[in-house]
Amino acid sequence: MMSLVVHLKTVAHLRGKGDRIAKVTFRGLPLYSRVAENCGEVAHFNETFRWPIASRLDQNEMLEVQVYNYSKVFTNRLVGTFCMVLQKVAEEGHLELTDTLIDDNNMSIKTSVTIDIRYQPMDGTGGMWSDGEFLDVPDDRDGMFAFETDSLLSGQSHGSGTSPGRSLQGSIPTFRKAGRGVFSAMKLGKAKSSKDDHKRGDEPAILEMEDLDKKAMRLAGMLEPDTISLASVTAVTTNVSNKRSKPDIKMEPSSGRPVDYQISITVIEARQLIGLNMDPVVCVEVGDDKKYTSMKESTNCPYYNEYFVFDFHVPPDVMFDKIIKLSVIHSKNLLRSGTLVGTFKMDVGTVYSQPEHQFYHKWAILSDPDDITAGCKGYVKCDIAVVGKGDNIKTPHKANETDEDDIEGNLLLPEGIPAERQWARFYVKIHRAEGLPKMNTSIMANVKKAFIGENRDLVDPYVQVQFSGQKGKTSVQKSSYEPIWNEQVIFTELFPPLCKRIKVQIRDSDKVNDVAIGTHFIDLRKISNDGDKGFLPTLGPAWVNMYGSTRQYTLMDEHQDLNDGLGEGVSFRARLLISVAVEILDTTSPEIICSTDVQVEPVSNISESATGKMEEFFLFGSFLEATMIDRKIGDKPISFEITIGNYGNHIDGVSKSSSVKKKKKEGENQEEENELIQNSSEDEADEDADLTSVSSTPPMKPFITDRNYFHLPYFEKKPCVYIKSWWQDQRRRLYNSNMMDKIADKLEEGLNDVQEVIKTEKAFPERRLRGVLEELSIGCSRYVTLANKDVNLAGRTKLDRERLKSCMREMDSMGQQAKQIRTQVKKNTVKEKLKLAQNFLQRLRFLADEPQHSIPDVFIWMMSNNKRIAYARIPSKDILYSVVDEETGKDCGKVKAVFLKLPGKKGFGPAGWTVQAKLELYLWLGLNKSRKNFLHGLPNGFEEIRATKMGHGLPPVTLVYDMKQVFQLRAHMYQARSLFAADSSGLSDPFARVFFSSQSQVTEVLNETLCPTWDQLLVFDDVELFGEATELRDDPPIIVVEFYDQDTVGKAEFIGRTFAKPTIKMRDEPYGPPRFPPQLEYYQIYRGNSIAGELLAAFELLQIPFDAEEIRRALIAVHDFAVPQIKVGQGGRADLPPLEGPTDSERGPILPVPLGIRPVLSRYRIEVLFWGLRDLKRINLAQVDRPRVDIECAGRGVQSALIQNYKKNPNFSTLVKWFEVDLPENELLHPPLNIRVVDCRAFGRYILVGSHAVSTLRHYIYSPPDKSCNNWATAAKLMNGYMVLTNGCSQARSSPSLSSRTFSRPAGDVSVSLEAEPPIRKMDTVVKLDANEDESDKEKKKKKKKKKGGAEEEEETDERVLDWWSKYFASIETLKENLRSQEAAQAEAEEREDLEIAAEAADIRPDDLHLKGSKMKERFKEKKSSKQKRSQAADGSEKRPPKARVDELVVYNRELESEYGNFEDWLHTFNLYRGKAGDDDEHALDDDRIVGRFKGSLCMYKVPLSQEITREAGYDPNMGMFQSIPHNDPIHVLVRVYVVRATDLHPADINGKADPYVVIKLGKSEVKDKENYISKQLNPVFGKSFDIEATFPMESMLTVSVYDWDLVGTDDLIGETKIDLENRFYSKFRATCGIASNYSMHGYNIWRDPMKPSQILAKLCKEGKIDGPHYGPGGKVKVANRIFTGPTEIEDENGLKKQTEEHLALSVLNHWEEIPRVGCKLVPEHVETRPLLNPDKPGIEQGRLEMWVDMFPMDMPAPGPAIDISPRKPKRYELRVIIWNTDEVILEDDDYFTGEKSSDIFVRGWLKGQQEDKQDTDVHYHSLTGEGNFNWRFVFPFDYLVAEEKIIISKKESMFSWDETEYKIPPRLTMQVWDADHFSADDFLGAIELDLNRFPRGAKTAKQCNLDMIRNEQELPTISIFKQKRVKGWWPFVARDENDEMELTGKVEAELHLVTAEEAEKSPVGLGRNEPDPLEKPNRPDTSLMWFLGPLKSLRYFIWHNYRWLILKALGLILLLLMLGLFLYSIPGYLVKKILGA
Repeated sequence: MMSLVVHLKTVAHLRGKGDRIAKVTFRGLPLYSRVAENCGEVAHFNETFRWPIASRLDQNEMLEVQVYNYSKVFTNRLVGTFCMVLQKVAEEGHLELTDTLIDDNNMSIKTSVTIDIRYQPMDGTGGMWSDGEFLDVPDDRDGMFAFETDSLLSGQSHGSGTSPGRSLQGSIPTFRKAGRGVFSAMKLGKAKSSKDDHKRGDEPAILEMEDLDKKAMRLAGMLEPDTISLASVTAVTTNVSNKRSKPDIKMEPSSGRPVDYQISITVIEARQLIGLNMDPVVCVEVGDDKKYTSMKESTNCPYYNEYFVFDFHVPPDVMFDKIIKLSVIHSKNLLRSGTLVGTFKMDVGTVYSQPEHQFYHKWAILSDPDDITAGCKGYVKCDIAVVGKGDNIKTPHKANETDEDDIEGNLLLPEGIPAERQWARFYVKIHRAEGLPKMNTSIMANVKKAFIGENRDLVDPYVQVQFSGQKGKTSVQKSSYEPIWNEQVIFTELFPPLCKRIKVQIRDSDKVNDVAIGTHFIDLRKISNDGDKGFLPTLGPAWVNMYGSTRQYTLMDEHQDLNDGLGEGVSFRARLLISVAVEILDTTSPEIICSTDVQVEPVSNISESATGKMEEFFLFGSFLEATMIDRKIGDKPISFEITIGNYGNHIDGVSKSSSVKKKKKEGENQEEENELIQNSSEDEADEDADLTSVSSTPPMKPFITDRNYFHLPYFEKKPCVYIKSWWQDQRRRLYNSNMMDKIADKLEEGLNDVQEVIKTEKAFPERRLRGVLEELSIGCSRYVTLANKDVNLAGRTKLDRERLKSCMREMDSMGQQAKQIRTQVKKNTVKEKLKLAQNFLQRLRFLADEPQHSIPDVFIWMMSNNKRIAYARIPSKDILYSVVDEETGKDCGKVKAVFLKLPGKKGFGPAGWTVQAKLELYLWLGLNKSRKNFLHGLPNGFEEIRATKMGHGLPPVTLVYDMKQVFQLRAHMYQARSLFAADSSGLSDPFARVFFSSQSQVTEVLNETLCPTWDQLLVFDDVELFGEATELRDDPPIIVVEFYDQDTVGKAEFIGRTFAKPTIKMRDEPYGPPRFPPQLEYYQIYRGNSIAGELLAAFELLQIPFDAEEIRRALIAVHDFAVPQIKVGQGGRADLPPLEGPTDSERGPILPVPLGIRPVLSRYRIEVLFWGLRDLKRINLAQVDRPRVDIECAGRGVQSALIQNYKKNPNFSTLVKWFEVDLPENELLHPPLNIRVVDCRAFGRYILVGSHAVSTLRHYIYSPPDKSCNNWATAAKLMNGYMVLTNGCSQARSSPSLSSRTFSRPAGDVSVSLEAEPPIRKMDTVVKLDANEDESDKEKKKKKKKKKGGAEEEEETDERVLDWWSKYFASIETLKENLRSQEAAQAEAEEREDLEIAAEAADIRPDDLHLKGSKMKERFKEKKSSKQKRSQAADGSEKRPPKARVDELVVYNRELESEYGNFEDWLHTFNLYRGKAGDDDEHALDDDRIVGRFKGSLCMYKVPLSQEITREAGYDPNMGMFQSIPHNDPIHVLVRVYVVRATDLHPADINGKADPYVVIKLGKSEVKDKENYISKQLNPVFGKSFDIEATFPMESMLTVSVYDWDLVGTDDLIGETKIDLENRFYSKFRATCGIASNYSMHGYNIWRDPMKPSQILAKLCKEGKIDGPHYGPGGKVKVANRIFTGPTEIEDENGLKKQTEEHLALSVLNHWEEIPRVGCKLVPEHVETRPLLNPDKPGIEQGRLEMWVDMFPMDMPAPGPAIDISPRKPKRYELRVIIWNTDEVILEDDDYFTGEKSSDIFVRGWLKGQQEDKQDTDVHYHSLTGEGNFNWRFVFPFDYLVAEEKIIISKKESMFSWDETEYKIPPRLTMQVWDADHFSADDFLGAIELDLNRFPRGAKTAKQCNLDMIRNEQELPTISIFKQKRVKGWWPFVARDENDEMELTGKVEAELHLVTAEEAEKSPVGLGRNEPDPLEKPNRPDTSLMWFLGPLKSLRYFIWHNYRWLILKALGLILLLLMLGLFLYSIPGYLVKKILGA
């Protein structure tokens, strides 16, 4: 190997003292030295850096050395740089020099650096090392190296470098293996001290990438010195070094557990269904559940709008594999199933992975599964949403959907899938399987053997493949453990498929029922790539491993689910050889099979070598420790078994027949293997043959650790196991995954750190993120380098090749992106960039998952009594060995803490939380021939004990450690917070148990708390650890801390667990900074998979020094000569830092945490505002009557006043109290504050009602107001999220939403005009001063345009027709527009960012950027305008007129609370809990534990507070920080609740509908609106207001529920929403009555509040102590030096103008947030959308309710009457359609005389759905030209809602319905032309459907009328009958022919005339040609009167012509029957004659 080695000796002449660090860079790869600490003017680094290089050293290459002053807190400061050209080195190979550095300005400085450089070229020409400083380590690779790694390896591979050993005491050189850990040995943020440096003088200077980056980041000083290790997990995980790997913290398997899901599907309509005159029904199928819509008669575009809900309670995997199938069926009825038109399939997972888990208003393309050549069969428009627990779905606003139905643009397909999907064949080839388990009892087998006399394999396997709802099976192979099928299952499905997984299952065929043996899922996304360089799904041929339940056969297998693929398999079941291929079909070719049924065909056998060469693998394991064994199993001897596949499994493993074959195979491969083995070691090859496996440890009886756990006595002797196994050599696949996994692990860890830095609000998260991204990009480029050398190896499948290419592409682009993003990480973009980085992480994890398995996973089982108890499963890739470091598994050759768990369902819930056993386990897996490294990673200091005396080739069976170190562990247990409640009181009695090695200790029990502060030091004496001291220092074992709740009876209950690593002090290190005393850190506590709190603690492990005498004796024993007395200092424990005795006399012998470790305290005052208690539930059946609140924090506290009578007044009489307490300076360490409510009962008894723990007090820390903050916005920034509860500039902790338009302006006098913005919002709202004339100009222009076009006469909106609903619909339009413009703005922002990135790449100066930016904007605008043009073109003559000026309100898409920070601006609500905390999945059920709410607030500050505050005017010392807070006496309020409508209700009746009505509860009063229920509606419009009088605080929780009315039985609750009115009432956002945007005294926008705007403004100014309002002339008003303008006149009802100040006042209120100091966004007039929830289905929305609430105090003037929001009544119209003539109607009948074609034409028409109002014209007989004359009038009366453009029909659904149901359907007129037949059914010829709101104008003449009128409907101008009133013209009739092409089947001349009901009464008309206003008779040619002229002739014509064959057949049949009858009649006579011979 070529390499460049630089030895950095010293840096001299430095200035000052300090820590220094050096960075040496070559070829762009920087290496960092360690930190030279506290050095004076000379820094001795003495470190070697080595770069392995692949190409020769060029003469011009540079080496750069930079020296920095190192700082932990700030960035490192550069001292100077030294650069040299390596020309001389390249020539001579060696150079030693001392030279000076230069500083930033290229000036030479005094400081000099001394280095020694060597270059070792390939051919060895470079000089050799001569100095004694470097010791050559023999290279133990034996030539393996050359062909395994042939490219740049910049990490070190094993032994590829010299490790510079430093001589100790100048004599013996020591060697240590180069440290190979992913993590370095220190916690982040703690620099290594020099003390440990001479200990680790042998630390390799060759660091690998990971270490380097870790260091680089650490050294860049990202973290403050007081870093509390980035919380929790990182405390364990970042501190893992070379020989240990990370323990996994989460224990419980989460996959198999069932969860609630709700799938809601709305079928809106279908279009373009193929077929004639059909009666379509849509069938919706999810899994096996089917639901049907109603049937619509004879239409190709039915409108349904029906809503279906499916509820499931299944595991996620099962849910996401279910198929959603929409099929349209034609003419289905009770007797016949109907014919299928087409289907659409997609799996639930696809929907769930959509944004918001839903498709909204999308069109599904139907295809016919029986005819794949057919193409599209129609479209169904639907909404599909999948809701899991806790997902909330944002439904886009359901208003009048007038959006154009652009089908192509809104297809129901995920992003990136083409609209035109092609049919494809999916071939799943099943070759063979091996290693199947027994699936029958042996008894049966023995019976069989007795009869047949042969031994059979006890399993009859076959394979079943499932894909997109279809199943295929192979044949059954009788009695075979190694069945060979060689069959392929073929599916035909559209490609790309919308189903993600193929399920392959081996099943055992059985007479009774077939059971699954094992299941494997193939994820199509992982075996294909849809990019432009992608590839079709392909797999294999490859073996897939199947896992499931344990292998012994039992009749009722309790873990059968595992074999079906649910949950984590606990044992190897079988492996199956399969391959998958996909072929896109050419549907035009004639020989194609049309149906999509599954086919099964045989395929040819594949060769043995196709899946890779068989290699012998070697697995070695050593058990270093087995502790924490559950006491239930502790009484019997225990052994551990390790298995890989069936190897090593002696109980229920290998079926004999297979092993014989294996040996044979092995023989064949032996020759080639030998060649490879020769060079590894001489005698190993011979022993290979008799290397038998030892797969389990000898049984041992456990020892007792404590009450709960046992341990096994693995002290000096560590048992080992080893297994030889044979697998196809597909290591490359695993190596590939390992490389990506390692990059991903590092990225994940880095991201956790960044999140932690953000969470704890530390400085510079952006730097840490930059470091992480830098690491990622280096990792990616390194991956590409390594993967590049991966050339064609045997056994590579197509997928291997393609996957490698795509991985390299992905990684490359990811590296580039990471680099790019790194440059954009700024302080303000950290969060979004963090999201992007998290996407990288997901992509990496996805890529790393290898779809083609090779070596099966390793299982470790704990056996007791030959029974399997508990297991752990370790993926084989994690322990796989490779010469290249990055490719090695993360746990290979490392000691890993493994926790065993119970198998299958036993592991769910509480049983899964506890540990069954904890193992310290060392594992190594690799090729047998590279086996000699397998012990390298073990802690040093052992001897191997082998099983036989034979030879040294065998692996050891036991390791005996002769090196033992004695330690003392000190666990400083300070406190825990947010633990789970384990008792019914809602609290716990927690204690902690600390485990280390085989010892355990407990803290004391603290009663009744969730936040115990133990403040206790636990000392473990004489902890014996085995191995070399130095290694233990780097790799201490982990400490496990478990938390329990003490119960008076029974066993303590487990409430959580965490892991920690101790800080270690060796015996010769001083106990002092920076590492000691250690700091308290937070450790995350887990229970199962859920976070169960955090522990604040510190752990130190101190080595106990030897006694001098002992050492002397030991030396004498070794050397056999006397040793003079050695001065070793005091012996024994005395050297350890002293333990302080118990300081607290009450606590007895308990040691407290020592002073250096416990936090520094300061004195704080905590003020508590006691407001009141609400909704207290009964305790032990008794009402709470006299409650009191106790507040406690850090042992101090305060009690509230006693509430004398909770029923009468639940508020406290004394509002503010305070207490002082000593709290840590560091805010992160603040203890939680506990709020408890007790009920004082008689005789001095207290009962706990409920409690609440405030875990972080940081929100309540008071920061004094900044005098300079004159603007609300700056105040917000200053406050940094802290609440300020006084006259400080406080703010709502919520972003005012998009609907509240916030304007930013410079401070000073700012003018704001009111009537500024036109209602059509622009992207940036600008506040204009005099925009009025401008606005009207625009309007005029628009009107002019309109008139010119002449297409539409624009009507002025009349004030009188406007109502509240006009305002509502206008606002919804605005909401939608805002959302659109928001999206546009987002798009623009993204483009701008792209531009910036490009600019950075091209290095453009920032000023050019502006130009570019503006150009960019122009481009964007152009795009937008062109889009708009296009859309207008599509709309024809601009269908959407400019919006009339309607005053608007704000429609919030969610509840008002979320917009205004829950209205907790000064009054907070704390939920009180009681009862046990549920299981982790039941977190949502915490609501059940709420027993009431405490209202109040907290404020804390350091005690001496500045004088300014207390001196301020009107300061009330009793109120402390809570000045100007209203009083809490009871107050009477009128509450007015407006309920507008509900959407998407959950159906409550069997018919999939509901009959909803509203119920409102407030305190004792309840309003039921039962009689006004709305029949069969899931989107009811209620439009009601309810008035309730209430008294706060007793009645303050308003519940609005929607119930379902039932005729019999009780009504069901659909869902309810609760609103806390009190917080709204007292909030400074003024949520009592929303402030309208305009003030008017009458009309639809009348002012609702009893106080006029001017009164409100005056009140606000007075309360906020601000100057104003001063009204000035000219429409100006001044408030607190801001000037606002607005109109000053108002019209009353009679149209008289008067002067008023109200508009001015209102303009101030609408911009109140701009007032300095007190300003905040006032709640506008609004409608809020609240989710409805049902307690039975927690967390899943049952619909939404649009509503709002007004509140008026009763002591104020009474408000006016409620606004009328009752639903608009539909308007009655009458549509009169005159059918004048038809032309060119196709001719159906043949005249049977003349053979000429003719038709008997009539026209049918209807308007409402279901044809119930259909009308027919008379028949025009015998038309020979297709011309028909009718002059016939249809009259259709209908009710129409103009705003929603829907016709309203009320009718009974069926004869059994109780009442009429209201339907809303779009107004579509359907006209059809038919051919009348007298005796058979009439023939349908063609139809046309006209949407009355927008249909094409009729043609003037029949000639001009053609198909284009329908084909190009989008482009043609359309008209609306509601505007035009009268239209006449020709329209085409169309039908579809056999090929689905549209064809013209006729034309009709019609006249449409729309009149209102009143007009219709005035001028009535008759139907047909009747009076009044009759039409004249049509002039028809006389041929059509043939019927009357010759009845017989026409009879013959009709009957004979149509039925001649039938008549002839009938005659023939009658004759036959006659003859048969005669025969039977006469035969007896003849017979008699014959017999008698007559």
